[in-house]
Amino acid sequence: MSPVELHHVADGPAGGAVQLLGGSLGTTLAMWEPQVRALAGRRLIRLDLRGHGGSPGAQSAGGAYTIAELGADVIALMDRLGIARADYAGISLGGMIGQWLAIHAPERIGRLIVICSAPDTLNAAAFRERARAVRDANSTEPIAAGVVANWFTETYAAAHPETVSRHRQMIVDTPVEGYAGCCEAVASHDVTADLETVRARTLVIAGAQDRAIPPSQSERIAAAIPDARLELLDPAAHLASVERAGDVSRLIVEHLEDRDG
Repeated sequence: MSPVELHHVADGPAGGAVQLLGGSLGTTLAMWEPQVRALAGRRLIRLDLRGHGGSPGAQSAGGAYTIAELGADVIALMDRLGIARADYAGISLGGMIGQWLAIHAPERIGRLIVICSAPDTLNAAAFRERARAVRDANSTEPIAAGVVANWFTETYAAAHPETVSRHRQMIVDTPVEGYAGCCEAVASHDVTADLETVRARTLVIAGAQDRAIPPSQSERIAAAIPDARLELLDPAAHLASVERAGDVSRLIVEHLEDRDG
């Protein structure tokens, strides 16, 4: 399957250092809005994953995606924008893509930030079943409530119902094939054998209350990548970049500005 032309939004000065932001399964680039102001001064490229938001989906109905294809989409976007090298931050599925990029296109990735992600799939059968469920229903609506329940801690969700509702709607609005195809990409994800080859300076961020991808998975990534730094946010669930937006933004900025490491 050929790369698709990813929808993206660019903020910041055209000549600034480039920072790519890749989102979670079932989200759009709008999930990164809390980081836009914090990363002012850089050329910030927020992107919609294949089959999400404004990005086109599979070329044929029922087509499963792979992490390699999603990574190739990002490289194609960089090529289209004339970006030879960029820093990359990704959360969950976006973090899986970031790991793949750092392994397979090391010359294109400067600093790497992996947020609430894993080096391999935790339950391939569950993601394939989720893909089947949304296809059978021809809608992501039936799975939306269960998914978004894992995205935020109960305390945060109770205090920020509009934020929870907005992110639930992102799931509902995601095209069925885009969502199902990316579920299958997650199901086949496994870069455990190659993480030791990563040379990008890496920050790994985990949420202590993340039920979707437990912090033990971030520990595995940080342990495998040479000299990677691990930060645990407590409290925080899966969408830590939203729930703990200020802290995640601060950690990203510190990582990008730390040129001694």
